[in-house]
Order: sequence, then structure tokens, then C-alpha cells
Amino acid sequence: MASISMAPVNIFKHGADEEKAETARLSSFIGAIAIGDLVKSTLGPKGMDKILLGGGREGSVTVTNDGATILKAVGVDNPAAKVLVDMSKVQDDEVGDGTTSVTVLAAELLREAELLIAQKIHPQIIISGWRKATQAAREALKEAAEDHGSDPERFQEDLLNIARTTLSSKLLTHHKDHFSKLAVEAVMRLKGSGNLEAIHVIKKLGSSLLDSYLDEGFLLDKKIGVNQPKRLENANILIANTGMDTDKIKVFGSRVRVDSTAKVAEIELAEKEKMKEKVERILKHGINCFINRQLIYNYPEQLFAAAGVMAIEHADFVGVERLALVTGGEITSTFDHPELVKLGHCKLIEEVMIGEDTLIHFSGVAMGEACTIVLRGATQQILDEAERSLHDALCVLAQTVKETRTVYGGGCSEMLMAKAVSELANRTPGKEAVAMESFAKALRMLPTIIADNAGYDSADLVAQLRAAHMENKTTFGLNMSQGIIGDMAELGITESFQVKRQVLLSAAEAAEMILRVDNIIKAAPRKRVPDHHPC
Repeated sequence: MASISMAPVNIFKHGADEEKAETARLSSFIGAIAIGDLVKSTLGPKGMDKILLGGGREGSVTVTNDGATILKAVGVDNPAAKVLVDMSKVQDDEVGDGTTSVTVLAAELLREAELLIAQKIHPQIIISGWRKATQAAREALKEAAEDHGSDPERFQEDLLNIARTTLSSKLLTHHKDHFSKLAVEAVMRLKGSGNLEAIHVIKKLGSSLLDSYLDEGFLLDKKIGVNQPKRLENANILIANTGMDTDKIKVFGSRVRVDSTAKVAEIELAEKEKMKEKVERILKHGINCFINRQLIYNYPEQLFAAAGVMAIEHADFVGVERLALVTGGEITSTFDHPELVKLGHCKLIEEVMIGEDTLIHFSGVAMGEACTIVLRGATQQILDEAERSLHDALCVLAQTVKETRTVYGGGCSEMLMAKAVSELANRTPGKEAVAMESFAKALRMLPTIIADNAGYDSADLVAQLRAAHMENKTTFGLNMSQGIIGDMAELGITESFQVKRQVLLSAAEAAEMILRVDNIIKAAPRKRVPDHHPC
């Protein structure tokens, strides 16, 4: 009889790695919970900031408490942690806010799942219970949502409250009234289109955050050419992406042999003529302002000045794209058919001073909703964080204008959903009820963490809040300025329904996905092969 070898069979390449069953699950849970713990302390109005030091010679410094920014900067190796990082990025792209909440909720769900698996409950039973719990929480959130979209005054108040709530957990919390007005005014100018491209944010060092303001029109951080008009009324603008720097010989990789320097002068003259002809073709469009993405050399600049045309060079690609959008023009590269070119228009172009810098101001642009928010601040880090905070507020407001329903913040919605899930668990027979109860517990952890971050007694506050919700005080949440529970409707702590729903669904889906894992296979690292054919 043939003997059977008991040695384990390895089917993978040398260097590949495999983690099975409990080890794989444990590795996933530990990675995800560690990511949750990393951003947990930034949650809520009293959350702390993190300093992110970049690699490289300069070692860039970022000070932020935005979950997505922190997670983008952290290089993670754990696959489950990567899932949470990606989920946070999607939350940032989709609704702009709730990036920390979604990561913390997913991590808390997995923390609960770890305890359930230790009690020998199968992952599929946990998932089944969680799915029913998610549905119940979603229904409870839907019922609690209020819609003031048809009442402009109350909706305006809702938008201001949402902006204040969003900014209260950011750097701008001390100036939230000022910035929430700026953000609401900018979004209301969009007239429901939600096109945030029309809102341009410019950061200028100096002065204080309170000196930031909203400017109607468009600001371009560039200079007008020498000897050209510095102010234009009723401007016809040609926006181009073309080379205007060929008045000098640029012949690469070839030789030109000439008998005398006079011949070189002839070649230069031919180049000059070519450029002159190009400028004449541009001027045939009947314009008085020419904006180019690339450089404009001295000779064409001189020609434009002689024709009384304002020429602006090196307007970076984002600037050119945005200019084309707000002035109603198109970016052009060839100039043979002026009748096919769509010009941009605006009523006035002039130079303005902000701090020590001169900028070009376009007012009365074709796209009436265009505006520029000028941010001022003491350091570059403050300006960067202010821009991130404002971007979150603008995204949330733009979403709320489309989906006008709102819910209450301050842990109120989480307690409301937890109550609905607990009630469902009480009615459900079998092990699924245990999974539902764990889902409710994870939801209650969000107000607990918010209270912990403020240094209050979270156990006492959350117990009070739970009791208040049991007495059907469904608008009660945490009042973080005084460390007590309070009525969110009176305090005006409002959040977007869209953001809350996205947090719930994304966190539940990501946690479920990680919980399903029972095997992690890592590919063998690539071997370094010496290069015998250097180019």
C-alpha cells in the first residue's frame, strides 16, 4: 500500500503568502479597527487635528482633521484598512462630508463582529442580521427627515444650519457664522445646478480668516502683458492653448549650416514673420482680450500691445478651463476659421489688489452664477485647511440643494436609528437578533466618541440621550458647548439627509465585505532583475 505523505502541499509560488480562516479574519479586523482608532479622535466639534509630515526633501506639513485627507496621506499595507481608506475617499467625492464618521462606524461594526465571532456566531448570520438592521435604520432615518424645499425662507435657514454644523468640526469653527454665510451665498448663486466648478477659491497669505470674502465674478492670479490696457469694458475674449514662443530659432537635433551671420538673421526674420502672421490671424477674430495657457514671448506681446489687445499668458490649465466655462467661450488651438470660434464675453476686466498681489478681475461674466471666494490667513497650512473645510461645506450644500431633506445632528440621528434597530432585534427570534443588537451598539458609539473627544462623561450622556429617545424626544442630541443633552431643533444642529444615509450604507457595506473574508493570499514580490540593456 502506497504511503501518504502528511507534509503540507504548497501550491503557491515561492515567496507568496497565505493567511487562512481565523488568522485572516483577525488580520482584517485589526487593520480596520486600527484605521478607525486613527481618525476617531478627530470626530465631532471638539475633535483634535493631526499633523501629516510628507516625505521628500521639503517635508511638506499638513495640519488637518478631515478624515479623507488623513487617510489619503497614510500609506497602509493591510488590505482591510485599504478598503476603509477607499470608502472614505468615495464618501469625500460623493457627498463631501462624513468621511470620519463613515470610517469610525465601519470600524465599530467590525469591533462588534469580532466579539460575535468569538462567541462562535457564523459571519453569514451576522451579515444577515446587519442587512435587516441597515434597512430598519434607513427607514427610521427617512421618517425622521424633514423637507423644507418648498419654503425658501426655512430652507435658507436649513442651509445655514447645515453649513454651521459642517464647519463646527473643522478649523473654521470660531468663524462659522461668517463662512457659513459665504458658502450658502456661493451655492445659492448656482441656482440649483450644483456645478461647483463655477465657485473658484483663491488662497492669499496675510490678514486673518475673518477677512475672507466672496467676490462676484472671476479672479485670475496672473499678470497683464507690458504696455497693454489694464482695464477693458465689454471684453471679447479668445481663450487659447497655443505656442506663442517661436520668435527665436528652436531647431532641435539638427544642424543648419550658413555662410554668414546674415543668413541666421534671415532665418530669425522668417520666424518673426511667421509669428506676426499668427498674431494677425488671432486679431481677425475681433477680440480685445487674448488669454493663452502657454507662454507669450516679447515679440507677440509687443504686437498685441500695438493693437490695443490685452494679452494674458500662462493661465494654467484649470484657470483656462474655468475661464472658458464662466465666460461662455471655448478653448481654441487653431485660428484659420474665426466664424467657427466661440468667444467668451464679460462686461469688465480690471486689475485688483489683494494683500500685496495684483490679480485680474472679470466681472459681469456670461455665467452669472460664477463667483470667487478669497481666503485670507496667517500661514499656508491654515489656508489649506480652510479651503478643505470650505470645500466640504460647499459639497454638502450643493447636495442639499438637490436633495432637500434634512435630519438632526449631534448624535440624534444615530440614537434614532439605534432605537429602531434595537426594537427590531427585540421582535426577531434567533441569533440574528444578537447581530442586530451589535449594529445598534455600533451606532451608539458615534455619540459616545463625540462626547469622549470633548472630555465629557460619555457613558452618562449617552445613557441620558437613550432615555430621552425612549420617551419619544426624537430631536434630542448632544449639546457639546455645554456638555449636556439638548433639543437639536432649538439649537439648529442640522445635517444633510444625503450625508447621513451615505454614511450608514457605505459603512455597513464595507464592514460586511471585510467580514466575508476568510482567506488572504498575497502575491510573491517581484524579483529585481539586473538590467543588461541600459538605454
